[in-house]
Amino acid sequence: MAEIISGRNPVRELLKAGTKTVNKILLSRQAKGEPITEIIALAKERGVPLHHVPPEKFDSVCPENSQGVVAEVSDFVYLEFSELWAKVKDKKNPVLVVLDGIEDPHNLGAIIRNAVVFGADGVIIAKWRSAAVNDTVARTSAGAIEHIPVARVTNIPQVISDLKELGIWVVGAEGPGNKSVREEKFAFPMAIVIGSEGEGLHDLVKKRCDYLVSIPQTDKISSMNASCAAAVILYEIYLQKTAPAKPA
Repeated sequence: MAEIISGRNPVRELLKAGTKTVNKILLSRQAKGEPITEIIALAKERGVPLHHVPPEKFDSVCPENSQGVVAEVSDFVYLEFSELWAKVKDKKNPVLVVLDGIEDPHNLGAIIRNAVVFGADGVIIAKWRSAAVNDTVARTSAGAIEHIPVARVTNIPQVISDLKELGIWVVGAEGPGNKSVREEKFAFPMAIVIGSEGEGLHDLVKKRCDYLVSIPQTDKISSMNASCAAAVILYEIYLQKTAPAKPA
């Protein structure tokens, strides 16, 4: 699902070719010189996330002779937002899952699995400050990654605005104080936005949602794990969509 390419020239040529999806590039903070400068410029031009890593940590996670630079390359095929929309636009009341900064690949894999189990039609993730689809995500999803389209976008707030213009209601999952997910009726095209593990929804994302819903829970802890929250909300939507029609 993902491979590691190390060394200054290989990574530079990888970025120049532009034929593979680069999930991220790790740079040792000690790495200097013209090739490194060029790699940084190429990565920014192509929208590839860059992570500057302390030398001691870099040496512990990266292969020998890496020359201070490593790229994680994915063979998973992401869709553009427009391609994802083309796949779901003709469905009755499609459900999309938008992830705002999910950084743990285990959570990403679990959310993708939940999305497939409960009949969601697509997943949207961010390029920046977000986990990419890799081997860990694929294993955690238990194969579900092969059964749902995933779009990778640069700007989550802009995608929310685009969805709203296309007639999709955007619902953010937020903490107590908002309308309970049990009280809402989900009989319309919608996107559920799940926030990051530590921060929840970013302020701009929250503002662009049409409204927010919360999950009823005790006050013993402040919030649920992101993948658990996604499961609860998607299950409620699934129940409503599959409930038998009430007699007139």
